[in-house]
Amino acid sequence: MFASSKSKKPLIRIQGFSDEWEPRNLGTLAQIVGGGTPNTKNPKYWNGSINWYTPAELYSGEIYTSHSKRTITELGLQNCSAKILPIGTVLFTSRAGIGKTAILLQEATTNQGFQSIIPKKDELDNYFVFLLTNQLKRYGETHGAGSTFIEISGRELSKAPIKLPSIKEQKRISKFNQRIDRIVSDQQTTINGLAKLKEFLLQQMFI
Repeated sequence: MFASSKSKKPLIRIQGFSDEWEPRNLGTLAQIVGGGTPNTKNPKYWNGSINWYTPAELYSGEIYTSHSKRTITELGLQNCSAKILPIGTVLFTSRAGIGKTAILLQEATTNQGFQSIIPKKDELDNYFVFLLTNQLKRYGETHGAGSTFIEISGRELSKAPIKLPSIKEQKRISKFNQRIDRIVSDQQTTINGLAKLKEFLLQQMFI
């Protein structure tokens, strides 16, 4: 949820949770890191061991990601503005479709179409950030700039106001939502299996 940084009430009680939710700016809770692209004409920069993401690789509904389609070398990393992002970083697309997110399961880099979010461990839970995807997307779309396409800068994204409880409460909320994710995933697997069974039976009936 978003709250005005000029709110008269510094602390807000959210019904159903034990902690008070405090308005903060994202930049006080996390490091915002942009990306970069090595020279695509230099083969020494590509097909290395370092994951390198583009916005097109993030899909709706995807929560975690571990392997990018393209990789770069250490030399490529040294010759561009990309940075190594640690495990647990929340990738956040800043253009070409603002607000697609995924949590890294492996270290990675990105191109310049991202402003990725590295949470401060004692203040912000990465899955809790993922739950804020829609709010951050709306903020990016309304505060972005550009004549050819809308893009949100890291500086502007760091100003995004959010409300959040203590880190302990964030983790509790995240754990609860992850359980829901697993249930939904299991049910979808069952539905897909039944759909394939139905298709098979229909094919057998009309042979």
